[in-house]
This record gives sequence, structure tokens and C-alpha cells, in this order.
Amino acid sequence: MAREVKQHGDPQAFSNSSVGNQAGFSGLAESILSSLSVGVVAFDLDLKVRGANAEARRVIDLGECIDSSLAAGTEERVWGDWRVFLRAATVDGKRGEFARVKYQSCGRQRLLHIVCMPVRDNGGAIVGGAVVVEDVTEKADAERQLAQVERLAAIGKVAGRVAHELNNPMDGILRYINLASRIIDQGDYDKAREYLQHSRSGLMRMVQILGELLEFSRSTYSAFEYATVDKIAADAVKAMESRAEGVQIRIVHDCPSAIGPVKVMSLFQVFCNLTKNAIDAMEGGGTLTIRIGCANDALTVEFRDTGRGFPAEDAMRIFEPFYTTKGPGKGTGLGLSICKDIIEKYGGRITAENAPEGGGVFTVHLPLTEAVLKRQE
Repeated sequence: MAREVKQHGDPQAFSNSSVGNQAGFSGLAESILSSLSVGVVAFDLDLKVRGANAEARRVIDLGECIDSSLAAGTEERVWGDWRVFLRAATVDGKRGEFARVKYQSCGRQRLLHIVCMPVRDNGGAIVGGAVVVEDVTEKADAERQLAQVERLAAIGKVAGRVAHELNNPMDGILRYINLASRIIDQGDYDKAREYLQHSRSGLMRMVQILGELLEFSRSTYSAFEYATVDKIAADAVKAMESRAEGVQIRIVHDCPSAIGPVKVMSLFQVFCNLTKNAIDAMEGGGTLTIRIGCANDALTVEFRDTGRGFPAEDAMRIFEPFYTTKGPGKGTGLGLSICKDIIEKYGGRITAENAPEGGGVFTVHLPLTEAVLKRQE
């Protein structure tokens, strides 16, 4: 049986009805709500607006009904039918939360954080609902600027490391070329050939460093794309297929429930590098198991190979820039360092250890919170 909700006076003001008693502006409550920095809108079971504070009217074009007011400034193809979400609050008592909603109003686009919730009377019956709206436009702009500063700082940090590492072979190349020029004038071509060979080795070292950076920076995803962790791992394995001849790779999902989409671009790079390192460690034959697990609000992605492992004393140093356990000419020591930087920006950590049965185990630990997993790198 439908509940009758009577309306008194101005429909844009809270009344003394059951809705008004629960969420209305009256006396001290009106003063408090009017001073809030977030918008508050109360509506009845028919989704008609019964009252709103000044902040709500500032950020939303409020009409007669709350569903059409929200729909007027948002894209339905993105956010769907607001009437469905609001009915879920007033009929089923479900609370809905929507982050970074783009809302177009008076020629200006805002970013809003919107929460829809039921309003109940003293007996617990739902008599209407409320929408709380926060304008997060300036906050989002500040976060973007901070992220840009962090990205530039990271680029500067890596550029400094690369410049330092490139400087050594470059200095040797110049020295050997100068020596070769002098020796050629003296007719000692064998010695000149030796010096040029040293120069070539230095150039190949520089090419390797730059090539690894370019390989690590590639991505099959756009900067704003989201995907499940399973798909990111699968795509990373596919990207490394050309290196995996003779190596079996399997992905095991040990999570009791599905993990929602996460920001993928940098995680894809991390997974690519850990897969590549495992393949290199097995030297053409073995098994790589990528195990995805979750427990205690934490996500773990474990890369376990059957390769040679690494000296136990290197477990702490292995993530230092330009430190590598690979043989001469086979690694630059940049990949794991960049992986560590990326994972720490997600609020997580990465660990390395040797498996008891042999081989290396690299584990990415990430907090299972939407705010962290969707954080801009």
C-alpha cells in the first residue's frame, strides 16, 4: 500500500510532513544545513524535490523532480537512468555513491561526488530520500596538478639515473675514438681496430639502456583505461610471447570473489617487466606461474619462476637503480627499480625471494581500496 505524503506550503521548502520531520530545514537544522559546504536535497517517494540548501542549488539545476535535475546535467550513456538509482534508495533502502560525475550547468562543467540515500521515519519506514552533492572540481584539479608534478619528478629522477649510466660508456667511446685516430695516423691499424671495437661495445651498452626504457614504457592501454587484474596479467603475457619460447606460463586466480576494474597502464608495465625477467631467468625453458590472490583487503600478484634464482644477499639491493644480477650485457638494472616506484605510488610494495624448490618469486602487494587502485600515476 502506497504511503501518502502530504505537502504544505511552498513545494521548494521543507514542510512539517513526515518527510519534513526527517530531513527538513527547520530551526537549528536549517541553519546547520545552510552552512554546509556540501549540497543536500530532500525528495519524497515520487522523487519530487521537497527542499535543498544553497550549495545544492549552486551546483545543480534543481527542478521539480530530483531525477530529472540530475539527468539534465549528466550523460545518460555514462551514468544511466538516475530514476533507477533513486528508486533503489526509496524502495529498497539502498545507498548509492557516484564519484567524479561530470555535470554540465550554465555552460560550465563540474565534477560532483553524489550520494543517494533513503530517509526513514521514527518507525523505520522509508518516507523519501536525500541526495548529498559535493563539488570536487577544484580538488580534482589540484590532484591532477599534484600528479603532474609527481610525474615530472619521476621523469627527472629516471632521466638523472639514465644520464649518469650513459655518461660512462660515452666517455670511454670518445677516448677510444681519439686513440684510434692517433694510431691510424701512425699506421697501427690492428690497435686502431681494437680501440674501435671497445667503442662499439660502449655504444651497444647505450643502445641496450635506451632500448630497455622504450620497451618498458610501451603500453597496449590508454592512460585512462580500466581492466581486471586477470586481463592485465594475460595481456602482459601476450606482449612477452616472442620471448617465451620454451617457457610455459599459466595464470592462477586464487581470489574468493571478483576484483573490480583498476587503473591499468602502469600495472601493465610492471607485469610486463616481471614476466620478462622471469623468462630471462629461465634461459629458454621452465614454468612461470602468475598467481593472483586477495585476503585481508590486500591484492597479491605473485610471479614464480623455475629459473636460477638470485643470491640471497641481493634481495634488498635488487630494486636499486642499475643494480642487476644478470650477466654482462644482459641487463641494465632499471626495470625493477621503476617497478618499485610505480607500485609505491599505488600505496603498495614489491618483494623478492628465492623459492625453497628453486627459482625466484616476485610478489606485488596492493591495497584493495578503489581510491588507491584507481589513483593516477
